Amino acid sequence: MKPRLIARRLATLTAVAALLITGAAFAADVHVMISAGFFQAYSVLAPAFERASGHRLVTTRGPSLGDSPEAIPARIKRREPADVVIMVGASIDDLSRQGLVSASSKVNLARSEIGMVVRAGAAKPDIGSVEAFRRTLLEAKSIAYSDSGSGIYLSTTLFAKLGVADQVMGKSRKIRGPPSGEPVAAVVARGEAEIGFQQVSELIHVPGVAFVGAIPAELQEETFFSATLATAVRQREAGEALIRFLASREAASAISEAGLAPLAGR
Repeated sequence: MKPRLIARRLATLTAVAALLITGAAFAADVHVMISAGFFQAYSVLAPAFERASGHRLVTTRGPSLGDSPEAIPARIKRREPADVVIMVGASIDDLSRQGLVSASSKVNLARSEIGMVVRAGAAKPDIGSVEAFRRTLLEAKSIAYSDSGSGIYLSTTLFAKLGVADQVMGKSRKIRGPPSGEPVAAVVARGEAEIGFQQVSELIHVPGVAFVGAIPAELQEETFFSATLATAVRQREAGEALIRFLASREAASAISEAGLAPLAGR
């Protein structure tokens, strides 16, 4: 996007954010924990919120789930500062049952799909049907998947459902994501895996790969990215204002361009 268009969009979003922000009279540091799937949209929307509100967003990244010490559930259990949590909705539900986030403040922001990439210039395999997708898995020389929600679903559920777990797990590699790791697509771009899977929003903005498409609808796991307040929230009014802005109709275009389906107004 050209600098002038970026500036115009930021100005528009800032004006919208100003209309949605009420409450806290003083600028505050708002601690946000966010997983990679919504981060592209957040990186566009967050500066507008900061400009309009005067608040500063202190952002910590990590997977929605998994065994990494950087995973958001692990961070919250260690009592790292968190006002707003943005991650896979099902993981928020799990944290709310543990009393770590507020169930009543949860708002679904976007629907997400799992997609596949190959290295730029490589032939794009057929994944247009369940059988074609299964064949692509069997024929691939190497496979990469994330250490978060999409990768856990593939490696523990989908491969077995398709009857290919024994054939593909030995040639598959789990990729540790940000902040200390990298997107699956980066591994594919270097030629270290022939095909890679992750949420579409985490694939399409990585250079050096070609997006093949979403996996067949029959095989998708319904995934929503949601926002909520942490139980230990310190900046409640500012956190509520941020969630309200991210869920607004005006934020929908940035969410769509990030590769997600916005839920505002639905």
